[in-house]
Amino acid sequence: MFALLPGLRVLGPSGPLIAKLGGSVMLPCNTEDTSPLEELEAEWKRADSEALVHLFQDGESRLDFQDQAYSGRARFFTEKVQRGNFSLLLTNLTTEDAGTYNCFVYSQQETGQTSVEIEFLIVTGDHAVSAYVHEDVTLNCSVDSYIPPKELEEVSWTKVDQDVTMLILQEGVIQTDFTPQRFRERVEFFSPEEFHKGNFSLRLKDLRMEDKGLYRCEVLSGEFSAQTTVEIHLALIFYTFVMMCFNKRHCTLLSLWWLYECSLVQESEGD
Repeated sequence: MFALLPGLRVLGPSGPLIAKLGGSVMLPCNTEDTSPLEELEAEWKRADSEALVHLFQDGESRLDFQDQAYSGRARFFTEKVQRGNFSLLLTNLTTEDAGTYNCFVYSQQETGQTSVEIEFLIVTGDHAVSAYVHEDVTLNCSVDSYIPPKELEEVSWTKVDQDVTMLILQEGVIQTDFTPQRFRERVEFFSPEEFHKGNFSLRLKDLRMEDKGLYRCEVLSGEFSAQTTVEIHLALIFYTFVMMCFNKRHCTLLSLWWLYECSLVQESEGD
């Protein structure tokens, strides 16, 4: 029977862990207790649901108690467990894995715990948006994740086909030093209030023919990055004018065609 008396020192991370969808992440949990391994018990649980992610008991991993959602995806490090390190490796990450995890370590005399939060960096945009020449167009870019916008290091907009940096938001400050002259006064982010909502969409004013091409919004946070892309295409619009002319002997139908170029903007998500 393990005591539930506070006092066991358990070490964890100093802040949230940023992970990549489909990848893996290590959840730190290390105790300084010197008790024999057989006298220690460790369990990882979801804070929101109490689901048992993994359990170490009686000197071994107990997969029979593990929640099915983590079967084959969560494991201890065998060589580290021998030293009282109950860090957990979680693989094949999905959006459902975001959230807080608690690591509890019990000895015959004491208990301790630490918490670990997993966050994902996900950038999204609309699938399609259209606009005409000389109109303003919005290229959407939103951080749809658990990471507070203030923790993002950089957001940049680039015209990919020309490798031109249009606008950068770096540590909350808008940088325009690299903005080409033809984009100056025509590109802008939305208000800082929108940044707090994770909205880093770009407004491109007075759309021109030469604005066609591929644009990329890239978000950086630590060693991770995510992006979405927008491609502006040119389309053709035909206007038809019909004029009827009559005289005493016959009727003539005249058709005049006018070809006008405009822009069609399509947006898609990048990897």
